[in-house]
Amino acid sequence: MRFQVPQFIEVEDKIFGPLTLKQFIYMAGGAGLSFVIYRMLGSLVLSFLPILLIMAFSASLSFYKVNNKPFILVVEAAFKYFFSNKLYIWKKEENVKAQSADDKEAKQYASVMVPKISDSKLKDLTWSLDIKESMYTNKNQK
Repeated sequence: MRFQVPQFIEVEDKIFGPLTLKQFIYMAGGAGLSFVIYRMLGSLVLSFLPILLIMAFSASLSFYKVNNKPFILVVEAAFKYFFSNKLYIWKKEENVKAQSADDKEAKQYASVMVPKISDSKLKDLTWSLDIKESMYTNKNQK
């Protein structure tokens, strides 16, 4: 038995001429709101700027894409950002643990300046370990 697999499911159907259902609703809503503003203000001269802004916004909702995503998603993200809490608090937690005598001695020996004798980092590391070990063993022998 063969089944027909749907293809191009990302593409919305064009229902109203070249417009999809969402685009038609955005444009019709903008036109309806523009008509309401025209009727409330009573003059085309007074209502020209608000009508222009509303139609520009509805056209951008219908056709404009930001990073290949619909403009409505950008508007939604902007509303969430502006109306959500933005209090970020960072509290540094200090690790306080009892220091033993060995830790104090290790810190004391770590602060000893070791002169640089060669360009090789491996040789420097082995030399510094040998010096610290000899200092530690000399102190324990006393």
